[in-house]
Amino acid sequence: MYRAVTRQIEVTVEPNFVPEQSSADRSRFFWSYTIVITNSGEETVQLKTRHWIITDATGRQQEVKGEGVVGEQPTLAPGERFEYTSGVPLTTASGFMTGRYQMVSESGERFEIDVPTFSLDSPDNKRVLN
Repeated sequence: MYRAVTRQIEVTVEPNFVPEQSSADRSRFFWSYTIVITNSGEETVQLKTRHWIITDATGRQQEVKGEGVVGEQPTLAPGERFEYTSGVPLTTASGFMTGRYQMVSESGERFEIDVPTFSLDSPDNKRVLN
């Protein structure tokens, strides 16, 4: 599990390779990832936008920006959490993702929180130690 905390908002990520949606022969590798956002602060916050940078094993990057996550813009009161699962395909057997969420506090302040960089590794990926 991967974890980042920004302004008392914790984001954890657990990626999972999905072999039934992957095919090494077709250079298609798919992962699901479950994200839990927990508000440990004292103010209610709302997730407004997401910004992902997805990098494959060749270094090719793709950026994804959009409103909310999985069609929602969740509001988290102090002590509340929001969990969702999404997925990402790559044409290589490994890669990584990193990102940020733009949040807005109940007082109207906009700020960004980090999503921890997380690794996407498939069983087909042969590891090489340097």
